[in-house]
Amino acid sequence: MAADWLGSLVSINCGATLGVYQGEVSSVDQSSQTISLRQPFHNGVKCPVPEVTFSAMDIKELKILEIRNGSNGVTKRSVADANSSSFGYNGRKDKGGGCAGGAQVNSAPVTVPSKAEPRVQEGGMSPAQHYSKSYGERHVDMAGQNKGFRRRHNSWSSSSRGPNQATPKKNGSKNGQMKNKDDECFGDGMDDVLDEDFDFEGNLALFDKAAVFSQIESSDRRGNGSRSRGTPAEQTPSRYRHDENILEAKPVVYRQIIVPQPGTNEYSTDSGLVVPSISYELHKRLLSVAESYGLSLERRLEMTGVCASQMALTLLGGPNRLTPKNVHQRPTVALLCGPHVQGAQGISCGRHLANHEVEVVLFLPNFVKMLEAITSELTLFSKTSGKQVSSIKDLPDTPVDLVINCLDSHENTFLRDQPWYRAAADWANQNRAPVLSIDPPVNGQEQAVEAKWSLSLGLPLSLPERAGRVYLCDIGLPRQVFQEVGIKYHSPFGCKFVIPLHSA
Repeated sequence: MAADWLGSLVSINCGATLGVYQGEVSSVDQSSQTISLRQPFHNGVKCPVPEVTFSAMDIKELKILEIRNGSNGVTKRSVADANSSSFGYNGRKDKGGGCAGGAQVNSAPVTVPSKAEPRVQEGGMSPAQHYSKSYGERHVDMAGQNKGFRRRHNSWSSSSRGPNQATPKKNGSKNGQMKNKDDECFGDGMDDVLDEDFDFEGNLALFDKAAVFSQIESSDRRGNGSRSRGTPAEQTPSRYRHDENILEAKPVVYRQIIVPQPGTNEYSTDSGLVVPSISYELHKRLLSVAESYGLSLERRLEMTGVCASQMALTLLGGPNRLTPKNVHQRPTVALLCGPHVQGAQGISCGRHLANHEVEVVLFLPNFVKMLEAITSELTLFSKTSGKQVSSIKDLPDTPVDLVINCLDSHENTFLRDQPWYRAAADWANQNRAPVLSIDPPVNGQEQAVEAKWSLSLGLPLSLPERAGRVYLCDIGLPRQVFQEVGIKYHSPFGCKFVIPLHSA
């Protein structure tokens, strides 16, 4: 009896762990209670092996999809679950089978018409359509037929065919018939999906752009009218810039620094604050009062060196130039210093530059007696990688990246007549590198070296045009020190220690 089922198409449910298998029965072994399927499909995917064997204890449910009798060539279909005893073994069946323990159930197959004349079932659907659907699709179709549900035109299921249209099948060999059956069972009907192209122009015409923008503009006008009350002069603007405050603030006072004896020049910061220049006598009094409160010369030298080196590093390129990946192109700075306080400020700046991996060449002439501040700064500079020379011939022959000028002094003007001074000034003017002057002398004194930038300390002096663009350095003078010398002071630096000044 087991041989009668050979060649039939069955569906075997092995539970949640093993899944569902479909295929053609190739062998049934009554003694070992096993059944084998050829060309099996596991959960809708074709198995890589040609044949799979199942034990009776692993089968939860067995359904016969199509009965093929090889002796007389009659094909039969059954919608009922096959009794496990029909295959020669006593297995257990779940709810779908309805039998257990060897109970006999009539599982006689129902003979169906031939392929050319498909029989229509009560629901208006042919058997080929019924078995080509999954359980969920058949459930939806039955519910849709009862409630008059209309399926979407672009459905991705093969059930979109009409109720009276049979699934086309091709005549051929057994393997070809199996392939058509597989495509019919697991494939999707995509021929009727791409028949109609998407109408982009029609959908775009549904969006009325002019009406939408007119509605937005009308809402803006209503919003502006609700906020704009009173006279036109009192109306507040409806839109503000990114740098404009919404809350009303007090008027800004741009002249926050008032000096008793202003100089000839007047400057302004980037924010518009007015910074007046002072005379050299007032500058000396300011530093003297600061020194009496503890701001010694050494502290001023250190502060000036830090600010000047910060400005020089920015002029040399900053992070774009001084990076670990750019070791082969380190900048070179020539530092020209004289035997005075301004020279000591330059040496302090050179020490900080050398600490930041800048090649520094310091020029300082030999003198029998040096200032104590210069001696201490030279001792610190000698511990860096910087180079000190006392002759102009030892300076670089090629143009350097920056020249820092500290040759001039506010008091010792006779140094300009010295041969070393003239030689150093000529070398700086002939070199093509830009010049930065630290604490240059006041207007009226001759500028031997034309500078591109000049750095003033505390408050600017009245500088000539050859001083270039003026920058201001914060050396840490408290506000009360300014008040003691008669200066009404408010810091113009903000978040910086070095700020640019513009001619007012």
